[in-house]
Amino acid sequence: MRFPFVGFITILVLLVLPSHSSSSTPGNIEKEKTLAIIKPDGLLGNYTDDIKRTVLEYGFRIFKEKTVQFDEATVKRFYAEHSSKSFFSSLTKYMTSGPVLVMVLEKDNAIADWRALMGPTDARKAKITHPHSVRAMCGLDTQKNCVHGSDSTKSAEREISFFFRELSADVITEHDEL
Repeated sequence: MRFPFVGFITILVLLVLPSHSSSSTPGNIEKEKTLAIIKPDGLLGNYTDDIKRTVLEYGFRIFKEKTVQFDEATVKRFYAEHSSKSFFSSLTKYMTSGPVLVMVLEKDNAIADWRALMGPTDARKAKITHPHSVRAMCGLDTQKNCVHGSDSTKSAEREISFFFRELSADVITEHDEL
């Protein structure tokens, strides 16, 4: 007896396997990864689906994601480079005010492309100069600007491993098994 879905499964396997196996061949270049965070105002403002849809429309793949509730110590460690700045206390309070969605985005030129898609840090400016950016869509000002993105390869490696220890700097540049 032949099962009616055997043909469908075979076709599905043939479609999926070649694309997966070709990405694991030696010499293939790994796509760049960057960290993206949808901040409390984005998550609580119900912008998550719109942001994720925009990310996918711009050719990113969401490699990993998880929702996190920051505590004060974690925010201070993550944003340590800003600890001497006047806004650090309010940044800490803001980032602990609600959950955030942390994502590893992947594509060619991921860091620069995500930063461009986010728009200027000041969401008020983004609304004028980059009206189609994520920050124009859901940000309010310089602090409550809805999203975060790594600013360099070094930052991306550090920030990704901060949230996803299994993706150390060594793993990020190698083929992933997912």
